[in-house]
Amino acid sequence: MGFQSLHVWQKSKNLAVRIYRETKRSKEFSNDFGFRDQIRRAAISIPSNIAEGHEMNTTKHTNHHLTIAKGSCAELMTQILIAQEVEYLSNEVADLLMKKPIIP
Repeated sequence: MGFQSLHVWQKSKNLAVRIYRETKRSKEFSNDFGFRDQIRRAAISIPSNIAEGHEMNTTKHTNHHLTIAKGSCAELMTQILIAQEVEYLSNEVADLLMKKPIIP
């Protein structure tokens, strides 16, 4: 079973795609290169680490990469909240992105 079949990888990959779309949609967000790039890196880190850990085929490596992915989830959640407060993301979009966490 490859990492692409993992439900958590699918959800986190879809979230990363959504983050890219939302950061491209808003002119203010799109022009804030530092914040835009940081939130995108955090979003991409989640499915990337899930995939990398899964493909290592050892419990130690898998757990290490899942821990990194979980940390990236917290980083992304923080950045979504900040983006909401500075009005780069609407309340509705931020709430939607925060409602279904990838990793509890």
